[in-house]
Amino acid sequence: MMTQQELEKYLWGAATALRGTIDAGDYKQYIFPLMFFKRISDVYDEEFENALAESDGDLEYAAFAENHNFLIPEGAHWNDVRETTTNIGLALQNAMRAIEKANPDTLDGIFGDASWTNKDRLTDAMLTNLIEHYSQHTLNLKNVPDDKLGNAYEYLIKEFADDSGHTAAEFYTNRTVVKLMTMIMDPKPGESVYDPTCGSGGLLLNCALHLKDEGKEYRTLKLYGQEINLLTSAIARMNMFMHGIEEFDIVRGNTLSNPGLLENDELKKFNVILANPPYSIKSWDRKAFESDPYGRNLWGTPPQGCADYAFEQHIHKSMDEKNGRCVQLWPHGILFRDNEKKMRKEMMSTDTVECVIALGKNLFYNSSMESALLIRRTNKSEKTKGKVLFINAFNEVKDEKTIAYLLDEHIEKIFNAYTKFEDIEGFARLVDVEEIMKKDGSLLVTNYVKSSRLVENKVVSVEGSFDAWEKSSENLTSSINSLFKVLA
Repeated sequence: MMTQQELEKYLWGAATALRGTIDAGDYKQYIFPLMFFKRISDVYDEEFENALAESDGDLEYAAFAENHNFLIPEGAHWNDVRETTTNIGLALQNAMRAIEKANPDTLDGIFGDASWTNKDRLTDAMLTNLIEHYSQHTLNLKNVPDDKLGNAYEYLIKEFADDSGHTAAEFYTNRTVVKLMTMIMDPKPGESVYDPTCGSGGLLLNCALHLKDEGKEYRTLKLYGQEINLLTSAIARMNMFMHGIEEFDIVRGNTLSNPGLLENDELKKFNVILANPPYSIKSWDRKAFESDPYGRNLWGTPPQGCADYAFEQHIHKSMDEKNGRCVQLWPHGILFRDNEKKMRKEMMSTDTVECVIALGKNLFYNSSMESALLIRRTNKSEKTKGKVLFINAFNEVKDEKTIAYLLDEHIEKIFNAYTKFEDIEGFARLVDVEEIMKKDGSLLVTNYVKSSRLVENKVVSVEGSFDAWEKSSENLTSSINSLFKVLA
């Protein structure tokens, strides 16, 4: 049996064969489907052998669908492609489509839409190298259990994020932040968990793995997600299967214009929602949202240049009325921007905002922006009604050049402050909703919990930095407008 490290080195080794001929951002569209194809072929063989042993060598019995997780039609097995010497890309493509067709309820479209037959990108020699590389080891359950393969798959996602940079944010959320979000949400066995912009499925998976780590029944958790990108949604589905999760539904499509998880023509409701939505997107159908058929514009219609509150209202309408709770990872702008003030105040009037946690910078992939967690629930406890807890965790971060993460001690400190739900000098403060409304509904943490950082023997106020940033941003916009007027 391979060690975790050996497995990861072996899986990442395939990417090195693509170096120099394919952009790093495109590795994932080839590597993940190949790896999944190899896994299900090897598991099919293992199931076949087990059924043969059970039935004293009955070949017909061993091929029965009941004995297999996924069906692999004749001619579509990994070994069939491995034996092909010319037009290997076509053979791969045909095998993958045949497997999708044979498993319409579970694997439809799962291999994505990579162009396997483009010989300018993938020569027969290169594909032979890739296939031979993966053929070195058997990826069945005995050799590589679900949890080990799942960990390796997450490792690959992280490596692709590091390697490609510019595409990373689409499908990767900082795993240490994910851990904190999951702890705060505290999913229970049997509950439904939803991510409206699920990327590669990390937030959803973490909820199941959190229960598993606690020794609780994680397989009864129902995981739901929607993802706009075809490849990324396929990666998310593969991610679930690689971790041995089967109770899930990940749909592809645009969550704002075409929500895909409905019940009785209304948005489906969920117990837990976790999200790291794409922030400040400008190309969205604002006009359609003005008269949204699902009633998601209940606080108003966000400006064209920033759809953040469209996602926040979608999440609000998707929460279970009895025990719905949600946590979103946002840049700080959503907490204080003036042009969203009316919607923010409407949100505050629902008394669903429970806690706002200001996190440090560099926790977003490929961006130095500071982030915040916005935590809400539909049915707040007596202790939390009419109040919002603000936690200033700016300094609770391990920063390493372009990427930062939370250490276990940071996660514990933040989580303990959240669960205590009381004032902690210089770190957390419980604030009445009335006081927030007097500040125009601003949820900027530094309005309520002052924080200062020592930089080169000077104390720098974070609040002051925000003010300076806003002013410099306004000055820049004003200068650009003036320049355009002169040029016009």
